[in-house]
Amino acid sequence: MSEHSWVEDFPAAITVCDPQGIIIEMNAAAIEVFRTDGGENLLGTNALDCHPQRAREILEGMLSSGQKNVYTIEKRGRKKLIYQSPWYQDGQYAGFVELSLVIPDEIPHFVRD
Repeated sequence: MSEHSWVEDFPAAITVCDPQGIIIEMNAAAIEVFRTDGGENLLGTNALDCHPQRAREILEGMLSSGQKNVYTIEKRGRKKLIYQSPWYQDGQYAGFVELSLVIPDEIPHFVRD
């Protein structure tokens, strides 16, 4: 993501896919998170191939509908927010971006109406 160098050191894994699910960009954190799955070698591969059937079906739905998918997970004792959302280029659907952020076990919540 050389056009936007700030994403390289951003404290979240950022993975970008095209409309077919092909991984077209990953920042350094994403490469590290997915190191055991291939890391940088995942560029050019299909994100659908990296997921079990249930998750694959969700991703296929996202790719076809342009809907976002947001959830939390716990992996290796770390809680994460996974935010998958469509992105657009010149007003046209261009695929989806996944942000994976480590979040604290307890997090303040503020209602600001």
